[in-house]
Amino acid sequence: MKKILYFLMSAALLASCQQEQTKQEAAPILEAFVRISGHNLIQPDGSKLFIQGTNLGNWLNPEGYMFGFSRTNSPRFIDEMLCQLVGPDYVAEFWKQFKDNYITRTDVEFIASTGANTIRLPFHYKLFTDEDYMGLTVAQDGFARVDSVVDWCRDNGLYLILDMHDAPGGQTGDNIDDSYGYPWLLESEQSQQLFCDIWRKIADYYKDEPVILGYELINEPIAPYFENMEKLNARLEPLHKRAVKAIREVDTNHIILIGGAQWNGNFTPFHDATYDDKLMYTCHRYGGDATKEAIGSLIHFRDSVNLPMYMGEIGHNTDEWQAAFCRVMKENNIGYTFWPYKKLDGSSFVGIKAPEGWDLVRAFSEAPRGTYKEIRDARPNQEVVRRALQGWIENCKFGNCVPQKGYIRSLGLKVE
Repeated sequence: MKKILYFLMSAALLASCQQEQTKQEAAPILEAFVRISGHNLIQPDGSKLFIQGTNLGNWLNPEGYMFGFSRTNSPRFIDEMLCQLVGPDYVAEFWKQFKDNYITRTDVEFIASTGANTIRLPFHYKLFTDEDYMGLTVAQDGFARVDSVVDWCRDNGLYLILDMHDAPGGQTGDNIDDSYGYPWLLESEQSQQLFCDIWRKIADYYKDEPVILGYELINEPIAPYFENMEKLNARLEPLHKRAVKAIREVDTNHIILIGGAQWNGNFTPFHDATYDDKLMYTCHRYGGDATKEAIGSLIHFRDSVNLPMYMGEIGHNTDEWQAAFCRVMKENNIGYTFWPYKKLDGSSFVGIKAPEGWDLVRAFSEAPRGTYKEIRDARPNQEVVRRALQGWIENCKFGNCVPQKGYIRSLGLKVE
């Protein structure tokens, strides 16, 4: 009888332990995620995180100037120009090779080797739809591409910020959001619903992934060109609240990043920092004085809400200016990811060399192409330009790029 009782008690204890273990495995461990404490970001081990890193711009949201184009400057314009140049089937294959080679594990390993701790990943909303984008018309590969970066960051001790650079309808009204020249997102119910639905889908997919530091809702909303700018600004915080609510339906673990209006520089439209307990703010700055006074309004807003402020984009300046401004940001507890990691010629972590024949691609991109006759007249030799496009794919691979050592060191990072 004693043996039977002992057996029953042991079995009950084992079952209880197994249930507790299953419960622990099923529940997200909140301590695994970066959290907020006043102005600071706190890592799972309790240490402060001061963001230093770069942006993977141009990879999942092509920008013309990084290819050496000026007139052809948005993803939609670039794709249209390339289709006119070499045909849609060739372009579809070009985009696949571009996505496969522009950013790889080797690039992320190099970023980590500099001492960086964070990568910001700009992406186009279409990557999470069945809309036509970068050579695909159905079953877009957004999750597959982000999954790769998550794996590479995990293996190299880096955090990842997901940045919706191009939102439905357009949030900026310029080339950077691939819009039609106006921030229709702020006026369209359909676009706002799609915006929230996509963020909810992303958050549900990554809700238990601690490599992801946070979700940046929209990049640089509402350019300063529009007469009704203040009216648009007033709609920004309600849109943020709506998106945050959608995310929190599935994910209570991750920080949500809020950018200011007018190039992420104007935070006066924001009146409530209490609608979520995991908010931080993100600003951008290019040029101007490299002094504390130059970012006084950003510091004042940060202090008034007692939440972290992070410089999501900065760069395209001299090494001396960048070094001076990095010192200012460190002294004022504003982390930074410089823009961009890779582009044609430099002013980035690594530079891409223009392939032979690229001058013909650039010339076509700048030529008048408003009529079919203009397209025919401007189109150069197919063999030459197709070879140039293949040359671009080769030259954008990390092993063929040129590290910009002075640029990297100016950010307080290291390079051999």
